[in-house]
Amino acid sequence: MRPPIRIPSRPHNPYEELAELADPDPHAEPLPLIPLRLTYPEAESDAESDDDAWSPPNHRRGKRGRRRRRSPFAAVPRTLKLLVALALCGGILVLADRCAQMYAEKKAQQKLQQELHLAAAPQVDIHGFPFLTQVLEKRLQRVDVTVPHVAADRVSLAEVRASAHDIRLTGSLPNAIRGAVVENLDGEVRLSFDDMNRELAASQVRFSRHDDHAVDADGKLTIAGQEVRLRAQARLQLSGDRSLSTNIDDMSLDLPGIATYRPGKGKGLTLHHETAERISRDAARAKALLSVPALAERLGVSSADVAAALRSEEKLHQLTGAPRFVEKLTRLNLIDAVVDHPWLLEKLGIDPHLIAALTHVRPPELTDRLSFSFALPKQARDLQLRDVRVEKDGIRAMLSAGELPVGKTG
Repeated sequence: MRPPIRIPSRPHNPYEELAELADPDPHAEPLPLIPLRLTYPEAESDAESDDDAWSPPNHRRGKRGRRRRRSPFAAVPRTLKLLVALALCGGILVLADRCAQMYAEKKAQQKLQQELHLAAAPQVDIHGFPFLTQVLEKRLQRVDVTVPHVAADRVSLAEVRASAHDIRLTGSLPNAIRGAVVENLDGEVRLSFDDMNRELAASQVRFSRHDDHAVDADGKLTIAGQEVRLRAQARLQLSGDRSLSTNIDDMSLDLPGIATYRPGKGKGLTLHHETAERISRDAARAKALLSVPALAERLGVSSADVAAALRSEEKLHQLTGAPRFVEKLTRLNLIDAVVDHPWLLEKLGIDPHLIAALTHVRPPELTDRLSFSFALPKQARDLQLRDVRVEKDGIRAMLSAGELPVGKTG
């Protein structure tokens, strides 16, 4: 007979109940063996083995979490994965195309430096994408070339820029390209005033813009121990279609506060306004000037007025004190009077030795100091210069060429 079921006085403990069942009453009939399986609510849906059934809930949840873990890319749509793959392949192709373009630019720089005998390699930029497709077709869309300095006569060209359009490559691919033919090329040559001032510094001359076709030259010379200011204009002119030269005119040697001497054709010596005013206020100097008939005639003073002024200080003051007298005096050319009356300069308060030194300055020597020119390199025999203009910071000449061969085209 089965023993009666006891009601526990404390919370039910399944492990104690098992212990009592394991030690039954020796006089009682043996109970049939009933397999006992303890389950927890949390594990009812996932009890796949006996070991899991006897495992603590937290342990089973940990194992279940590991079994259900999925790849982070599993939720990414297949289309997106395909797009990412295509983007990666495209990036690799673009990188390969760019590397090939950089290699070609480097080779072109070395070739141009060698053929044009340049001191430094030029900068070459190949435009158009993709580059490899253009090479396979043997036709490049556009190539820009920049040469920072090109030797030309007495100065260096500050910069040469050119853009070549529609270039046909000659030779076989991939390594036997011998040259190219440029259908159309345009560019510019720039000669900066900074380079001219630096390279022509021996004459202490500074160049600046006068107008679209002329350059002002302003410098200093030392003549007879005195500093003289040199001024001139350099007119630009094309010599054919490959070189540029200058024609120096309007040259003057200025004695600050005294006079200005203009050598060469139409030469003359004129007084500054300060000197003219000093003469008009000084009776002795004014009389010395009026005593030379040729000068009095050029000033528009009659012989009767000259005689009256030489006799009367009041008449002299009336004549020389008029504003028009000073103005006429600044326009008076004294060069002939100096030759015929050398004592006159000393009377006027001007050093005759300095004026004599000025008159002996040879214009060709001054012109040589101020002139400059440039020509395109002989190796670039197919290029042409056109439309030369003077800008604020230098001189610019346009370049052009058509059917321009580069390298070996045959």
